[in-house]
Amino acid sequence: MLKLNVKNETSRLRAVVLGTAVSNGPTPSLDEAYDPKSALHIKAGTYPVEADMVKEMEAVATIFKKYDIKVYRPELIENCNQIFARDIAFVIDDVFVKANILPERENELDAIQYVIDQVNPEKVVRPSEEVHIEGGDVMLWNDYIFVGTYREADYADYIVARTNRQGVEFLEKTFPHKKVKSFNLKKSQTNPRDNALHLDCCFQPIGTNKAILHKEGFLEEEEYEWLLNYFGKENCFIISKEEMYNMNSNIFSISEDVIVSEKNFTRLNSWLRDNGFTVEEVPYAEISKQEGLLRCSTMPLIRD
Repeated sequence: MLKLNVKNETSRLRAVVLGTAVSNGPTPSLDEAYDPKSALHIKAGTYPVEADMVKEMEAVATIFKKYDIKVYRPELIENCNQIFARDIAFVIDDVFVKANILPERENELDAIQYVIDQVNPEKVVRPSEEVHIEGGDVMLWNDYIFVGTYREADYADYIVARTNRQGVEFLEKTFPHKKVKSFNLKKSQTNPRDNALHLDCCFQPIGTNKAILHKEGFLEEEEYEWLLNYFGKENCFIISKEEMYNMNSNIFSISEDVIVSEKNFTRLNSWLRDNGFTVEEVPYAEISKQEGLLRCSTMPLIRD
């Protein structure tokens, strides 16, 4: 039996699901693109190729091995993008939540069924159909669950809006002992620089009291200010629009002092080192072209 335990984003990682880029399928057509950044690269002919993405993910797997972390990979589905393990499920405390994802991604969940089978079935939940929620929008911080959402009336018009009001309510009902705090995110179907696909595109806590933040990712300034005050201005690394586009907030914590980051994030990585973090740099620029990075492709199962 797997004894799940995830209470925050930074406690020492012991077990994780890491997606896979093997048999990733052909470059999608424009009308198959789920997000504006993928669309941009499909148009430009710079959409990432499988071999490069496999190499990038193996670099992460190697670091996990170095830190003695148990790594689960999805079973292989031919011609299917299985990189973003965080979209399809997430763990809160000892509960495994299956996400309601875009219907055509349902088989990605089947590919990690062998992991789910090792969890106490009473601890596996799936929200009802009207509840939209993805792991990239769910950020655990001890007593808090921070959740990204889109509260505007035109929610249904945005394929880039992944967590609805019902998703927020589901968390409140399922985890009544937690404080659920939601953040209204800026969405754009056409401009990746104006689109916070998930909360982890514009915010992530690190260490014990620090955070990476991008102001323009939030539709409501006071919600951004709340986070800034909660962590303290002096503890926050504020990223620019360009850094948000390159996904600087989408790093991944192995522990409170070890962070896996993209090697091109020079400003961020220097700041992290100056603040006492060990930074494990990996190449992940090709995967980032699909508007997802290190946090998106990892789904923690057990942290200390």
